[in-house]
Amino acid sequence: MRALPLRLVRVRMAFAESVRLKLTALVLAPLLLGVPVLLVIVWVWGTQGYDQLLRTKVGADLGTARQYFDRVQSSVRTGVTGFAESHWFSMALQREQPEGLDALLETAARDLGLDYLLLIGADGTVTAGAARQDRTGYRVVREALDGYGSHNLTVMAAAELERVSPALRQRARLPLVRSPRAHPDPRPAEDRGLMIQAAVPIPGAMGEGVRVLEGGVLLNGNQGIVDRINSVVYQDASLPLGSQGTATLFLDGVRIATNVRLFEGSRALGTVASQAVYDLVMGQGKVWLGSAFVVNDTYVSGYEPLYDGNGQRIGMLYVGFLEAPLQNALYGAMAVLFLLFLLVSGLGTLVDLRWARAIFRPLERMNGVIHRIEAGEEWARVGPVGSRDELGRLARAFDQLLDSLAARRAELQRWAQELDRKVAERTAALEEVNTTLRRAQQQLVMNEKLTAIGELTAGVAHEINNPVAVIQGNLDLLQEVLGDDAEPVREEIRLINAQTRRIQTIVTRLLQFARPGDFAGYTEAVDANAVIADCLVLTRHNLTRAAITVQTALTATGTVEVNRGELQQVLINLIMNAMQAMSGGGTLTLGSRDIPPGDPFGDGVVLEVRDTGHGIAPGDIARIFDPFFTTKKHSGTGLGLSISYAIIRRYGGDIAVESRPGAGTVFTLRLRRQAVFTDQTSTAPVFAARFLDGKPPG
Repeated sequence: MRALPLRLVRVRMAFAESVRLKLTALVLAPLLLGVPVLLVIVWVWGTQGYDQLLRTKVGADLGTARQYFDRVQSSVRTGVTGFAESHWFSMALQREQPEGLDALLETAARDLGLDYLLLIGADGTVTAGAARQDRTGYRVVREALDGYGSHNLTVMAAAELERVSPALRQRARLPLVRSPRAHPDPRPAEDRGLMIQAAVPIPGAMGEGVRVLEGGVLLNGNQGIVDRINSVVYQDASLPLGSQGTATLFLDGVRIATNVRLFEGSRALGTVASQAVYDLVMGQGKVWLGSAFVVNDTYVSGYEPLYDGNGQRIGMLYVGFLEAPLQNALYGAMAVLFLLFLLVSGLGTLVDLRWARAIFRPLERMNGVIHRIEAGEEWARVGPVGSRDELGRLARAFDQLLDSLAARRAELQRWAQELDRKVAERTAALEEVNTTLRRAQQQLVMNEKLTAIGELTAGVAHEINNPVAVIQGNLDLLQEVLGDDAEPVREEIRLINAQTRRIQTIVTRLLQFARPGDFAGYTEAVDANAVIADCLVLTRHNLTRAAITVQTALTATGTVEVNRGELQQVLINLIMNAMQAMSGGGTLTLGSRDIPPGDPFGDGVVLEVRDTGHGIAPGDIARIFDPFFTTKKHSGTGLGLSISYAIIRRYGGDIAVESRPGAGTVFTLRLRRQAVFTDQTSTAPVFAARFLDGKPPG
């Protein structure tokens, strides 16, 4: 998956760097692009034309088959009419001998190619040719009784066939054969009969009613009709390339007469039309023209519905021919055409490339000279070329330009070397001075801070701790001696106790800041989320009393290496500062998250303490980590944040602040998974703040 984009990048770079490839692509584009497009057009046009031609042919074949089938139906009526008007039939009617009429009708039916011939009286019942029965249920009989001869297709149930002739019922029955893609038909057999039915009136003598002569041809299993349709539609040589024409008559969706073969040459009688064909033709009454699956192969097919005398769809007429031979011939012709196209294109490509090679030779030599010069051969040249066209003149001018550039380059190199020597001398001197100055400045600042803090710490420890201890001891003794007599000054004594404890706290914090190593405890793997939870327990009463709402977002999953008590001291200090910044109530948000992989800081955890207080002024934010700086004029020592900064830095962590006046403050602590201990003598706090508005302080 990664190699393909790399190949595309290389091809793109090759085209971007080579005029030869661009010109070659320009010359070959008509062949490499035009020929495939032309082949696609020919393929689409050829297949569409092929499909349309086949539909047109099968449509014409279906029309021919329909005309012939109509003539077959008309011939049945013509035969019945001819016999009704014959002299022999007139004489038989005059003799009125039933036995003779039955024999005459049977002989006439056999001679006319009919399956039955019936004489029907004026009341619509059979008088000769079959058992007595009412035939007025058929449209042709009713029309004949009204004096009009007609014919049509009709479907006779098995019982009706039995009444006409038991032999007809046996001939009509066809067991259903299951085939792929066929319309589902749960019946075991088709026992109905599709009949060509014709009836003509026979005028009676004066005062007698009209009688009717009815005849019919059963189409079930009537292979002669479909064979004649097939021979008329598909004459010799009408289907070249080995294709085979077929014709079929359907009763509903069942093949009752067909020359489509099933297995071992047997006809596919009793098979059912495909579902797609049945839905279109029988379901919607439309004509199907095109490819269709017929029994066990694909045929170019034409289907149209057949209707009875009442306009109901009762079956289908089908003609078609095998598609595979014609399709194979089409594909073969297309393949030959494509090969010719490719052969011509290949020869044209070879001629174009050979002719273009002579044009590209000067360009290739110039490109080679460019690569040799890039490799360090400054005196590489194109040399004489045989071409006298624009490219030849360009090659000669290219050599002249290279000579001129070589002379200029030599002169520039000489001046550049001189300039580099002088710049190097001046730069070395300046770097040495700057380095010395920076070191001296840093050392001076650090020494001043450490000296001031050391002196202050020593003075406080010596000058304050001892007097404070004496005051505290005497105060305790005073309370013990006076006992209840000290009640009038109990408040004053309490204030003195509070102030002495404050002095002790200030001295302790100052010593912790000046000598943090003396106060450091052991380190361990600490769950930052648990420390935050402990801090909330310790400060919950103060936060509730100050109407502070606490929200937490603790998503960190790892631990950090730090002293648990010192981390708790830092967090409580930040929480108390946030509470004091929200004197009128607000929201305190405590969060933790893992530092994402790849962060320059390394593996660890980020802790955030966010408040919605009044924020820090831009002029003060640069000094908040300085010792003894405080914005609380009447409380605080100014050492809380300095000590917090020293603690976090001691373990290789980082602490930063973001604030905007009126928009709250957020302190961000970054602690390492494994502590990196820093030199305790270089932990003097430095400015480490950022601004939400992006502007520096002051």
